[in-house]
Amino acid sequence: MPSAAPTPNVLIAPDKFKGSLTSDAVARAVEAGLLEAAPHARVTRLALADGGEGSVAAACAGRFHTETVTVTGPTGRPRSAPVAVDGRTVLVEAAAICGLGVLPDGRKAPLTATTRGIGQAIRHALAGGADTVVLALGGVATTDGGAGLLQSLGAVLARQYGTPIAPGGRGLADLHAADLTPARTALAGVDLVLATDVDNPLLGPNGTAPVYGPQKGATEHDVRELDEALAHFVRRLEAAGVSDAARLARTAGAGAAGGLGYAGMLLGGRVRSGADYFLSLLGADELLADADFVVTGEGSLDEQSLSGKLPVALASRARRWGVPVHAVAGRCTLPPDRTAAHFHSVQALTELTDEDCANDSALSARLLTRCGRTLAERWAEASLDRLALP
Repeated sequence: MPSAAPTPNVLIAPDKFKGSLTSDAVARAVEAGLLEAAPHARVTRLALADGGEGSVAAACAGRFHTETVTVTGPTGRPRSAPVAVDGRTVLVEAAAICGLGVLPDGRKAPLTATTRGIGQAIRHALAGGADTVVLALGGVATTDGGAGLLQSLGAVLARQYGTPIAPGGRGLADLHAADLTPARTALAGVDLVLATDVDNPLLGPNGTAPVYGPQKGATEHDVRELDEALAHFVRRLEAAGVSDAARLARTAGAGAAGGLGYAGMLLGGRVRSGADYFLSLLGADELLADADFVVTGEGSLDEQSLSGKLPVALASRARRWGVPVHAVAGRCTLPPDRTAAHFHSVQALTELTDEDCANDSALSARLLTRCGRTLAERWAEASLDRLALP
């Protein structure tokens, strides 16, 4: 009589497929296919985020709850945005306040978009008694070096005749006098965590304007203008007695979220890997300890993925538990010898269709369901092979 098929414990923990599916939608699609082929499997879904869009939702899948704040959006209009709260810890998602996805009518404003709403959300957190503020950095429409954040926390950033500089990166070019003392005082005694996996400095060819400006609508001329304005910002801070202004501008992560990382550092914030922060927050290690195999993924597996983005960070943790990890991706630009160190298999949707799945969420979901079936069939076949060994 043949042995009963083993019952696998499967952890499905992907990042979002940007522009197509949320991380939870990816997980549900893979789960549907896996349970079609292996209805006896025990599946745990874990929607992940690394500091960009979806960070509040990911935190609230754990022990946090959502509160809504009214803040200034990227173009100056008021908007309601969620923050995640757990006791005296508040997580602020930059993308939910000044992100590309919240631009009115989707119209980009690379030179004038502001981070003022981030500071307002922090003020809300402080008024509620927060002693730890986590800034989830990523997905923003801004390149203002965090100037708007600093101003809304009380910092003085003034033009020659004392009036405040205009919003956005362009406004930094007119900066004449600066005083960060009120903002630093507002955050005295607060643990400010900067959750990001971006290691760009603020300035130069690898800085925030050249690398991320174009996706925010910046032309070549705009990129030069923004980089020069940010450099002027640093010089004026030095002239105002901020002795570590230039050093922090060179620090990895200063260029995160259009320079929000830099502003956070000026306020005493400490950079922490967004991927590792959320994996710890959501109890990934406890789930990995009970898993027989893991399915993770993201929209694009590429060179940036290898620098510690969520799927690779999760695979590193899984390796400690001896748990195999399989990946699904919208596309994969890495050769097999680059992915083999992290994943037992990679299924890319672009290899399953000639259609444009990146802009078709329904098609992406169907293909991910197919990927789930394939993984279940491979698991069952491998398990039977092991049972057949003498």
